[in-house]
This record gives sequence, structure tokens and C-alpha cells, in this order.
Amino acid sequence: MTTKADLIAADWTKSRFSSGGDNCVEVATAGHTTGLRDSKVPNGPHLAVTAAAFATFLAGLKAAGPDRTA
Repeated sequence: MTTKADLIAADWTKSRFSSGGDNCVEVATAGHTTGLRDSKVPNGPHLAVTAAAFATFLAGLKAAGPDRTA
């Protein structure tokens, strides 16, 4: 079982497409858990989901294609 401490101690990374600023979502993996957090608040709250749920989420985003509503 992945604990909160495991995820806090994990290596958090930004997307390679990030501009390098602080307005990013960071992702970390610990065991079978994927965490997401706001790069501006690294010690703040984070969202934890199963790695499988996150993979399904990403697949859905990729299948939807780019957002052209803006």
C-alpha cells in the first residue's frame, strides 16, 4: 500500500512541454499511486489516484485531441 509519505517523498516532475514557470501541474508516482499537485504549492495538498485511473485519464485526453474551443 502506498502511503502519503511515499508520495510526498517521490520525485515530482513537470511536463517536458512546460514553459518552466510556476503555473504547472506536477506528477509523481509511488507504487501503484499517481499524485498530482500545483507546482506553486509543493508542500500543499495533492490529488492521489491509482496509476491505472491516471493512465485511463491520459488515454481519454489523447483520444479527444487538442481543444480548439479557445
